[in-house]
Amino acid sequence: MAEKKNILTYAGLKQLEDELQNLKVFRRKEVAQKIKEAREQGDLSENAEYDAAKDEQRDIELRIEELEKLLKNAEVVVEDEVDLDKISIGCKVKVSEIEDGEEMEQMEFSIVGSTEANSLQNRISNESPVGKALLGRKKGDVVDVETQVGVIQYKVLEIQRVQDKESQP
Repeated sequence: MAEKKNILTYAGLKQLEDELQNLKVFRRKEVAQKIKEAREQGDLSENAEYDAAKDEQRDIELRIEELEKLLKNAEVVVEDEVDLDKISIGCKVKVSEIEDGEEMEQMEFSIVGSTEANSLQNRISNESPVGKALLGRKKGDVVDVETQVGVIQYKVLEIQRVQDKESQP
């Protein structure tokens, strides 16, 4: 079975590559030094610093493995090629919630792959209920989104590219 593709924006790809580089180049060395210093303290059976450093080393190696797997299966969305006629991954979308036929609060979401999703930054996954419901929709469309609290309606007001020109190759 083929592994699931990890859809990323260019900025998301760069962030993961930077994290991987940091872990491999700097964090590994830091932890190796901590382990060396803890070993020099003698008896390892009751050495909390040694145990903590080994745990940290294990966590770093697991994260490196996870990042390498993510990057191996990465599919990068080229934001400059995003079709602005309909919502797709790599779009920034302005919507308004509709309640009792009236437009209420306006919100902006960036539609990204699940790896980059961060609700605190209004970056929603294409796999989330809202993301799924918005994909393929056009400006002016009214979308019903099935959530835990019931159906919420959104009207699509605007579709833009999500891009930071400085992060482009």
